[in-house]
Amino acid sequence: MDLEANRLPDSAEIHQLEQEHRRYSEQLEVLIQKPYLSEEEQLEEVRLKKLKLRIKDQLAARRSGQHLRAYVA
Repeated sequence: MDLEANRLPDSAEIHQLEQEHRRYSEQLEVLIQKPYLSEEEQLEEVRLKKLKLRIKDQLAARRSGQHLRAYVA
């Protein structure tokens, strides 16, 4: 199976990553609104922050790669 054929175009990937980042932000906002977080919620808060950071890094990498390809082309 050709993995490149199954790859989303960069703009679609970026859009998908942006949606994921937004979803994690919304989930995190719900937790932040609470006056007290249980241990489980605290762990979830940390998990969501890490996921957001991972997505942010992926977005930066995709965008810089997209920028470089546009410059070369």
